Amino acid sequence: MDWGTLLGTALGALVGVGSTLIVDRLRWQRDQTARQRDIKRQLYGEYLAALMRTRNQLKDIASSSLAAQDRALQAGEAFREGGAYELRYQMSITASAVVAEHSDASLRRLRDVRNQIREGATGDDLKETYHVLITVIKALRDAMRSDLEASG
Repeated sequence: MDWGTLLGTALGALVGVGSTLIVDRLRWQRDQTARQRDIKRQLYGEYLAALMRTRNQLKDIASSSLAAQDRALQAGEAFREGGAYELRYQMSITASAVVAEHSDASLRRLRDVRNQIREGATGDDLKETYHVLITVIKALRDAMRSDLEASG
């Protein structure tokens, strides 16, 4: 029996199996990264939509001719039903630390709008608060874009 042939065959099999395992691992990592990016993209879109939906509802309520007490009740309801509060928790465990900080800041500014409406503010009283809210949401959107490009 020729030991060289046997050793060459064993070495060839080892190289073949090893390279297959390496390629499979790299493919798995690429697929995992793509799945994570898709999950983030979906969550980020839903969160931004919830923030803007709630902001628009609050803006409509503040500009309405309802009594202050009715506006306060509707503002609380719009904030609860807008969905941003619940999505924030998903953001805190899925998003990068930078995006999570921006998402918390956005929700706090949205809550400020709600609180001012509860205190009797109307549409004209909230112009500066709306501006701050939109600025914070734009910063969040930019952080999200950066995070998605970095992970992709």
